[in-house]
Amino acid sequence: MKRLQVLFLVALSSSLLLFGCGKSEETSSPVVDPIVEAQPQATESAASEEETEEEDTETPPAEGMVRSRLTNEWVDEEIAKTRPIAVMVPNSKTASQYGLSDASVLYECNVEGSMTRLMALWEDWSNMDKIGNIRSCRDYYLYWAFEWDAIYIHYGGPFYIDTLIERADTQNINCIDYSKASYRDSAKNSTDNAFTSTSNIEDAIAHYGYPTKYRDGYADEHHYQFASSSEPNTLEQYSDAITANKIDMSPAYPVTNCYFIYNEETGLYDRYQHLSGDSDGPHIDLANNKQLAFKNILIQNTYFEVRDQKGYLAFQCHDTTRDGWFFTNGKGIHVTWEKTSDYGATRYYDDNGNEIKLNTGKTMVCIVEDGDTFNVDDKTIESN
Repeated sequence: MKRLQVLFLVALSSSLLLFGCGKSEETSSPVVDPIVEAQPQATESAASEEETEEEDTETPPAEGMVRSRLTNEWVDEEIAKTRPIAVMVPNSKTASQYGLSDASVLYECNVEGSMTRLMALWEDWSNMDKIGNIRSCRDYYLYWAFEWDAIYIHYGGPFYIDTLIERADTQNINCIDYSKASYRDSAKNSTDNAFTSTSNIEDAIAHYGYPTKYRDGYADEHHYQFASSSEPNTLEQYSDAITANKIDMSPAYPVTNCYFIYNEETGLYDRYQHLSGDSDGPHIDLANNKQLAFKNILIQNTYFEVRDQKGYLAFQCHDTTRDGWFFTNGKGIHVTWEKTSDYGATRYYDDNGNEIKLNTGKTMVCIVEDGDTFNVDDKTIESN
């Protein structure tokens, strides 16, 4: 009962379940009213000024370069000022995935039927010919896109998303509503063959009149905290850190069965997956034949509900002191996470209450249903 009361007090999501792409379907009404926020507003960091990122004393590799707020890598100043894009991408056997290896942050979460769907965020989308393929919206992903002030790109969605999508501050590109936002191209099948590109996105942004620069109240807010390149976060300062050479998400994602292997040579976690009994294999970006790899992996145990007999899900994106894990450099620690408003960043804290510091590079965020488990080396990790 306590959990259900929390659900009603906090924005679970504005429209609790979705029914695929294309036209709407008749179903039962959502049980929770949305929280409406008119404009993105800077949220107070849970960390004090003394706890914010250390001043970067390293010299930029070239004039006009600054640190990325998504990866902490050096990027051109104009790239850093430009809003990222967030694109919905399927993760089925028939998905034709292009551009994922260049995404700065990648989210993964279950949708109906225990199949996962991905949302990829690109900070630099200035020179891309083929992005996608693109699939329909799930409303909980919108809240994760909000916290980056990203322009959200999807291929349709039913009336359950209407309240959230139609808010004045939601800036999305629906490729069904504006056909010039995407194009059809060769793919594994005719369902997964909608793609977009830099020119398509620029055309759609101009059509809708969206600003490409971060909106007022957002750009000055730090999101992830990063360790300096000269003093990376090895997690060796934590006596309870565990060795994490293999992170197996298959118990939580039973269809895609993805897992990560730590590569000591690169210092990254290489991603693998096998679908519905297929043999194991690297998760490959079809645009460049590169395997997806990440410096940081964040796990968020999240309250969820099954909304009807078809198995569609709702996730409580806003919550406090929830359970999770952080993995980097072949080690892992238990963390808690919180997200207190639509545009507020999801923040992660160690068991001492300090906001964690990620290492420079790409980040994978895995949303795990409460009660599910995953494996780290030979150890089963359960939700607390």
